[in-house]
Amino acid sequence: MCAAAPFATRLGAAVRPYSSRAIDLVGPSNVIDMLSLPTLNWSLLDQWCQAPEAFGPADFAKLQRSGINVFHPAVAFTKEADTYEITKAWFEKWNRFVGWHSNYFLRVRTAADPETAQSEGKIGIVLGMQDANHLRSVSDLDEFYAMGQRLTQLTYNSVNRLGSGCKVAHDGGLSAYGAEIVARMNAIGMAIDVSHCGERTSLDAIAASAKPVLITHSNCRAIAPGVARCKSDEVLRAAARKGGVLGVTSVRQFVGGPPVSIEHVLDHFDHAVRAVGIDHVGLGSDFDLDAHPTYDTPGLNNPERVYALAEGLIRRKYTDEQIRLILGGNFQRALNQIWGEPATAPRS
Repeated sequence: MCAAAPFATRLGAAVRPYSSRAIDLVGPSNVIDMLSLPTLNWSLLDQWCQAPEAFGPADFAKLQRSGINVFHPAVAFTKEADTYEITKAWFEKWNRFVGWHSNYFLRVRTAADPETAQSEGKIGIVLGMQDANHLRSVSDLDEFYAMGQRLTQLTYNSVNRLGSGCKVAHDGGLSAYGAEIVARMNAIGMAIDVSHCGERTSLDAIAASAKPVLITHSNCRAIAPGVARCKSDEVLRAAARKGGVLGVTSVRQFVGGPPVSIEHVLDHFDHAVRAVGIDHVGLGSDFDLDAHPTYDTPGLNNPERVYALAEGLIRRKYTDEQIRLILGGNFQRALNQIWGEPATAPRS
């Protein structure tokens, strides 16, 4: 066990000026980014997962200085012939990586694990997927749960056996098979994500679920009309009524503009809070800690982006308690409701 880093030093020798209020808000908060990867450099990730020595103290320090306590490195395997085997290999890779570096990371399996990771000075890793093509049958959910999977999107951008993605011409809604998957996910305690689902499929899934449904990484269509990946107020409100949370992303294509700035991202936070209330908005950045000039939003394209976001929320007159909810409190509450130990859950 390693001691938690002091709040004042977690940021390290950052060159960007952040107020003491922003640093004091991020420091003790259990910051949950519900779609964020430690790296989008796939060759580097492969190196990390192939040899224990490839990931070292400097790599961990970069992640820790970000202020993010829980990463959810979900991807989608949509074109490969055997997504079942490929997804198994993906989770095996992550489990091996976390196992090698148990002094740095904790695999998040229960609602208590984010707090445990923070108290031990570790980073939590949530295993999830951005599609459900790996599920050949309902029973496969139990197998992947045993491997550590705790969240899945029902669809990516296109049609699958469960329903329709956001980029199809006609959204046929949640299928009968999709409804079976939703019911089993509820039963075992696996979170349902509709970030990439179409409008009808999103609404159907929320209606079918007995537990909160998450929108881990999307934005508000009212602010960015015509962007298929953004959610309508109807979907946001339906999710909120069930206890769900929207993770606002900083991907420039989903933000607005051009030119795009941090202020446009803050507009999405403002709209979502007005539409569904402060208890249903969180973080879902949809990228890593590095700059990606064609993908990210200026002002939020650096390793300390959470501090910049906290500063922006301060400028928008959010209270300290409201900012803490956005930084992680809201997703933690929803995950408590979803991951509460059900009697039918297989052990992992």
